[in-house]
Amino acid sequence: MRFDSGIWFKAPSVCSDSLGMQPQHTTRLIGLTPMTIVPDDVIVIVPTYNEAENLEAIATAVRAHGYRLLVVDDGSPDGTGEIADTIATSDEGVAVLHRDTKAGLGKAYAAGFARAIELGGEVLCEMDADFSHDPADLPRLIAAIEEGADLAIGSRYVPGGGADDWPWHRRAISSGGNRYAALMLGFKVKDATAGFRAFRADAIRRLRPETCDASGYAFQVEMAWRASEAGLKIAEVPIRFRDREAGTSKMSPNIAIEAMGLVTRWGWQRRFGNSANR
Repeated sequence: MRFDSGIWFKAPSVCSDSLGMQPQHTTRLIGLTPMTIVPDDVIVIVPTYNEAENLEAIATAVRAHGYRLLVVDDGSPDGTGEIADTIATSDEGVAVLHRDTKAGLGKAYAAGFARAIELGGEVLCEMDADFSHDPADLPRLIAAIEEGADLAIGSRYVPGGGADDWPWHRRAISSGGNRYAALMLGFKVKDATAGFRAFRADAIRRLRPETCDASGYAFQVEMAWRASEAGLKIAEVPIRFRDREAGTSKMSPNIAIEAMGLVTRWGWQRRFGNSANR
């Protein structure tokens, strides 16, 4: 265990079957509050838009852990919503939330969090449908919550993490964006843009995702910032990110521009008196 800029880095005694490594925890210097989690306490929220090629496989992989699955479909024209309904009909551990239009990742997650809390979830996870996040890593995120974290982030930018499929320029843009967000917003999170996460339900209630400004991928930065500002315990668990093999990426230049603009505005507000926790 070592001390670095007010943050403790702690390697817990949980090994990864998929990586053969231990997660790196980042927590504030306040008392940990461990919890005992059974699989049915966990709801994995997967937002979908045109993920017909991936949904059945990702549902099978999530359910293999015993975790519940909530699919949030934004009116996919390729039949993803209908596939989700079919899966849910045969598996009571799967639920589907249908939304009429594609309103952005942040709005989909906010709606998913609200529904998952209604369903009694104690730990709420975020994960993409395209296997860029390995379902085999879910237990390591859950273990970080069990050991006291309020938010566990599957991180590419702590030792052991990475994005093996990416060319150097994509890694440079992503890591540079994360460093910029940390500088502007004054937090220690290494991978604030990561979309592979686990939250305690109480943390979600406190962070109020339905009030977030961001509708796109900047939602992840905003939630990490809010968690830091609220003094929540944050853990970063190393993961290996990989590009999708089926379907089409939803990332676009406009999403990146939105994220950069919002982070700049939030950083300005931070310096001149506005809080992330509105």
